[in-house]
Amino acid sequence: INCFFVFVWLVAQTATTEFSPSMIWKSSFILVKPGQNLTLSCLYRDTLYTRISWFKESREGNPTLICVYDISSQSQAFFNDFKSNQRFNLHPHSKGVNLTITDLKLSDSAIYYCAKRYFYAFDFTEAYNIIVEGSEMTINQSASESIPSGGSVTLNCSVQTGTCDGDHTVYWFRDSGPSQLGLINNHKGSKNQCEKKTNTCFYSLSLKKLNISQTGTYYCAVAACGRILFGNGTKLDFEEKGNLLVWVYFLSAAWIFTIIVAVLLFISILMMKKKNSLHLLVARVTKEEDRLHYAAVRGNDNNRTRRQRNRQNDSVYSECVYSG
Repeated sequence: INCFFVFVWLVAQTATTEFSPSMIWKSSFILVKPGQNLTLSCLYRDTLYTRISWFKESREGNPTLICVYDISSQSQAFFNDFKSNQRFNLHPHSKGVNLTITDLKLSDSAIYYCAKRYFYAFDFTEAYNIIVEGSEMTINQSASESIPSGGSVTLNCSVQTGTCDGDHTVYWFRDSGPSQLGLINNHKGSKNQCEKKTNTCFYSLSLKKLNISQTGTYYCAVAACGRILFGNGTKLDFEEKGNLLVWVYFLSAAWIFTIIVAVLLFISILMMKKKNSLHLLVARVTKEEDRLHYAAVRGNDNNRTRRQRNRQNDSVYSECVYSG
């Protein structure tokens, strides 16, 4: 009864005040195995906060108060069934209050969120959708596909419920990257979709006018008998992505080829310049040698002509002396 009044008081306090306009709701899906330990963080920076409250909202019921931590007195109190549940513990620190759940059970599958109180206002800023996998059911999904942009595809999911004959809910998730698991669709299972002989149910998800932004792995998950189980996933890829890679490889190869050709042309031009310079040098040396040779030959001719003249003069002189 006390727990009920505490919860009603919290709701009443929330109803009489306004939430902060800067409130940012952060929600994430966390998939865990039974028996694992899990720590959920509730961080705060504003020193005006006075209390931190943790809630659990199961898929079949209303939110339940787990615990309250008073920042000023650094005291904590657990409520409802969590008073005697030693698997739930609070770990305060300088930046917030962590909620730790040890030895996870299938019944721990729920949404956990913390509320930060200051004066007469509450901020709900963190939410964790905890999914503890079950092992009694089995799920099979259609194989991965590559489709053109703008095309359509139907994803199939078959579930063997085993001995779980109760109602169940089917969820479709898309995983587009690290920590990017998003809920796409959910609906109640219908008995018309199940075969009694094999205890197998069939579900499908139709996707139309797809584009590259919808690339990712699509998971079928079934919640039944207090547990939830994920399929192995169907990966969707788009043909444009492959063509884009081909174009990237082609352009990269063309760019490398262009660089190689440019380098070879540059080397060829340098070699041609060196060859032309060598030819000019050889021609200049040859011309200089020819000029020197011509000068030497001309000098020899002049000397020969001078000697011949001297000889003629000597002959004339000799003849003149002889006739005297």
